[in-house]
Amino acid sequence: MADSLDRIDLKILRLLQKDGRLTNAELADSVAISPATCHRRLQRLFRDGYFSGVRALVDPSKVDLGALVMVGVVLDRSTPDSFADFEAAAAKLSCVLDCHLVAGDFDYFLKIRVGDMADFNRIHGSQLIALPGVRQTRTFFVMKEVVDNRPLDF
Repeated sequence: MADSLDRIDLKILRLLQKDGRLTNAELADSVAISPATCHRRLQRLFRDGYFSGVRALVDPSKVDLGALVMVGVVLDRSTPDSFADFEAAAAKLSCVLDCHLVAGDFDYFLKIRVGDMADFNRIHGSQLIALPGVRQTRTFFVMKEVVDNRPLDF
């Protein structure tokens, strides 16, 4: 962890990670500093890249995307160009929430949100297997989300 972070900075990060809707005044009160000092610290934390973004977490079931699917992908070649082509194409698919290059049985692991199995079947047949270099996919339908998007522990 960067030497430039003190206990107050760390507490600010932890608090906002748990509740991004805290006002500057609430945050300042929680860490026992003035709102002006809190604002300056927040600006520095943003400027220094400690926050990768700020957004609301939408309940997928409320927007008809209640099915979570994990897909392991094997490419036909393991070259920098084939990886780059796959990554660029996968990044354009709105259903792909996460795309990770992994070690092991697969080259990539995708986290995908869809409405239901029929929706996934359509996307799989028209988009996923059409991604550049895909030799094989293996699909895992998530039956229960036990832990999802847990705050970082630091």
